[in-house]
Amino acid sequence: MTAADLMRAVVPVFPPSESNLIREGYLTGERSPGELRCAPSEFFMLFDVNNDGLISFKEYIFFVTLLSIPESSFSVAFKMFDIDNSGEIDEEEFKKVMALMRAHNRQGAVHKDGLRTGFKVSGCVENGGLVDYFFGSDGTKRLQYDSFMQFMTNLQDEILRLEFAHYDYKSRGTLLAKDFALSMVASADFGHLDKLLGRVEELDKDMHLRDMQITFEEFNNFAELRKQLRPFSLALFSFGKVNGLLTKEDFQRAASQVCNIPLSDNVVDIIFHVFDINRDGHLCSKEFVRVLHRRERDIAHPTGTGIMGLLSCFFSRSPDSFERLVS
Repeated sequence: MTAADLMRAVVPVFPPSESNLIREGYLTGERSPGELRCAPSEFFMLFDVNNDGLISFKEYIFFVTLLSIPESSFSVAFKMFDIDNSGEIDEEEFKKVMALMRAHNRQGAVHKDGLRTGFKVSGCVENGGLVDYFFGSDGTKRLQYDSFMQFMTNLQDEILRLEFAHYDYKSRGTLLAKDFALSMVASADFGHLDKLLGRVEELDKDMHLRDMQITFEEFNNFAELRKQLRPFSLALFSFGKVNGLLTKEDFQRAASQVCNIPLSDNVVDIIFHVFDINRDGHLCSKEFVRVLHRRERDIAHPTGTGIMGLLSCFFSRSPDSFERLVS
């Protein structure tokens, strides 16, 4: 698959509004009115060992597993990998813990033996371009803490960039308000999706919002807010209980003061258009938080307690018992 395919496999997305696509798949003989296109990813090509410009299925499983780790837990993940507490990770430590983490990831667990329905991956899932990148082709390099943290940050940033490029169908460097709204509601559950999509469609009727453009910086700031959803949602609900109604100014102040994230007037206008269910100028905090929480949960692909359960398990065990767990 391409890097854009990987993003679409991990992040719930709708076809961009200007593509004229209503879905990604088509029946045999059905006319396809457009196609999805996305700029190539230099980042993912660092792991393209056979130079075919594609991500192999083995590498896909690796990336999906790593992407299920929240940014707030990167440091915990490194300590999990560093079984002997040396401050570095060697190839064998990395492979052992990756295998364990894959078992706690929905897609990884399904393909834990390198098998895919009707298809068997050649070679071990633990061997691939990512392992070579970290440890060298001979496996003798060791991975330092700073290098791991930077890689994990770069991986998350690249997925976000690809998501933005997906919706930036005409490569303007900005998103239409409608596409930004689609990116927000793509994770909504089916019971609420129709209502939210109806609100997105109504953007075309609003003269102020219809031609509004969202920059990557604004898109990125909103993504940063999702990472701090717990304190932000607590601020929203607490304010709502005290004051009853939540205005745009209240929303921006909560993002700025609680999460230190600036949200532009344009972004807030679009959020309130979609999630002001009663159209009274006040946000439906519960619906907004539910959609954002669902997105973060779905990207983690949990099985049982999921990756976060495994990370919690790490802290509840002694180093010796955790080493027995991965051995």
